[in-house]
Amino acid sequence: MPKSYLETHLDANGFFGKYGGSFIPPVLEKPFADITQAYAELKNSPKFISDLKYVRKHYQGRPTPISYAKNLTEHCGGAKIYLKREDLNHTGAHKLNHCMAEVILAKHLGKKKVIAETGAGQHGVALATAAAYFGLECEIHMGEVDIIKEHPNVVRMKILGAKVIPATHGLKTLKEAVDSAFESYVPQADEAIYCIGSVVGPHPFPMMVRDFQSVIGFEAKEQFLEHEENLPDNIIACVGGGSNAMGIFSAFIDDKEVALYGVEPMGRGDKLGDHAATLTYGSEGVMHGFNSIMLKDANGEPAPVYSIGSGIDYPSVGPEHAYLKETGRTQIGLSNDEEAVDAFYKLSQLEGIIPALESAHAVAFAMKLAKTLPKDKTILVNLSGRGDKDIDFVIENYPIPNAKF
Repeated sequence: MPKSYLETHLDANGFFGKYGGSFIPPVLEKPFADITQAYAELKNSPKFISDLKYVRKHYQGRPTPISYAKNLTEHCGGAKIYLKREDLNHTGAHKLNHCMAEVILAKHLGKKKVIAETGAGQHGVALATAAAYFGLECEIHMGEVDIIKEHPNVVRMKILGAKVIPATHGLKTLKEAVDSAFESYVPQADEAIYCIGSVVGPHPFPMMVRDFQSVIGFEAKEQFLEHEENLPDNIIACVGGGSNAMGIFSAFIDDKEVALYGVEPMGRGDKLGDHAATLTYGSEGVMHGFNSIMLKDANGEPAPVYSIGSGIDYPSVGPEHAYLKETGRTQIGLSNDEEAVDAFYKLSQLEGIIPALESAHAVAFAMKLAKTLPKDKTILVNLSGRGDKDIDFVIENYPIPNAKF
């Protein structure tokens, strides 16, 4: 029997084709080598697997269900739309899938502290939750703009015991939070671990986070067969760094009949600085310790980016996403701010589900795609998070529609 994609498409140096790798200063080489070795030891350990299964079932609330969006489907008038409900995962998003595992890894390495960046705050909340559960200190770096925009998640992190450090340079958003977290991590590497929040960063994090998030895809595959007695025709997920997308894509990459769409944020338009559509407009480059596709300014440096979704305004993308796009296995969709807000309200008022703005980008693209497809076709959207964190921002800037649609 031939080996699966997941068994064959990563070399020993952490490259997916030409994308990935580890481009880090010498001072970080040993800590990252230790992480790589620890993961190699743990991932096939019966105790680690058993501990993770226990936590997922009895603490996180997995498996999360798949819901048929009947009213939204009827509104769009085309393909059937289903939702993988990661918004029902404890803490309200998919991020806890890898955070609990990363903190178990930190304890295995004898670390006392976890450090991370966060954009929309979901990774920060999830890591603070995992740190509280396992008794470790937690330090979260977050752009000053996002701290204001995502205030409810900042409060949650602090209640959970995390120290929240604002990134005050540059655009004061996700890229700057990563810069700040790396800078803090270097002198603390002996006692702390940097828990990267997506399928980005130096090897082994793109592989490791994907593996931890793959629970989404493998659950969804089994669950969708219960609904339709077939695989979905299309799978859609938003892409910033790309952890939720790689999580759901991973179980379906070998199923060529399933179309995989990564949806990028078009923000305010196609001018550089008005969007974060990396795979659409970017080119090859190294940032934050890995080679991938990135948006660049005139000097070849990471370009300014923007999206209404704080968790997806990142000027690069996970190296595996770059590889899958280059090989033609995935397709790229686009949703702008207005479309995302429209989807935010439509899903809320037609289905009683308030999505995260990041996830709303995927819903918006699914609505557009559904209208072009016959009614016997199916779409599965990874609803990666719930919108509690976004409601104040949305209603302050986008009036609530007067009636259902």
